[in-house]
Amino acid sequence: MPIPVMRTSAWIKVRNSKIHGKGVFAAKRIPKGTRVIEYLGDRITHAEADARYDGHDPNDNHTFLFIVDKKTVIDAGVGGNGARFINHSCDGNCESVIEDRRVFIETTRLVQKGEELGYDYEIGREKDDPPNVDEIFACRCGSPKCRGTMLWPAKDPRKKKKAKKKAKARVKTSAKNKTTARVTSRAKTGAKTGAKTQGRSTATRRRKASRR
Repeated sequence: MPIPVMRTSAWIKVRNSKIHGKGVFAAKRIPKGTRVIEYLGDRITHAEADARYDGHDPNDNHTFLFIVDKKTVIDAGVGGNGARFINHSCDGNCESVIEDRRVFIETTRLVQKGEELGYDYEIGREKDDPPNVDEIFACRCGSPKCRGTMLWPAKDPRKKKKAKKKAKARVKTSAKNKTTARVTSRAKTGAKTGAKTQGRSTATRRRKASRR
């Protein structure tokens, strides 16, 4: 049998949050493993999502876009329900689950009445992210396990690559003429910059399910 649409839920209430804007709170004690609510909204393609928010402020980290699969995105900013207000948490009490191409929010532990619900958005990084991308998507969940960003992976892989490049450059410099090393380094940088593809802007990032 098809799963009934879970537009509302007796388990939760939406109100102002100390973390960010509005949040979702337990209206009563919620047992571990409870399917609390469905993430609803306009179901569109990734191309439509990019076009819809093309002019959005790139410094605004607020996103209601949620990846269903390679073809579909849910935009809870259009026809969405209370699920869109569940804030990110690096060590949340919930997880997002995809079943039959639908997104549900389920508890991963016992949630006490009045406690705010949260799950990891796992917003993806892009190769051409601006240097301040972690500031744009800074996390304020307050958890002892907070990684400081809503992005995943937690650490920017580009920084590791840069560190490796610097280490290699130092080795080359010690073995070769310094002027030659600088010219070689510039040539490599220019080639990579020219080949870089345009990634998804910060304005159109999507939340991603924890479990499928």
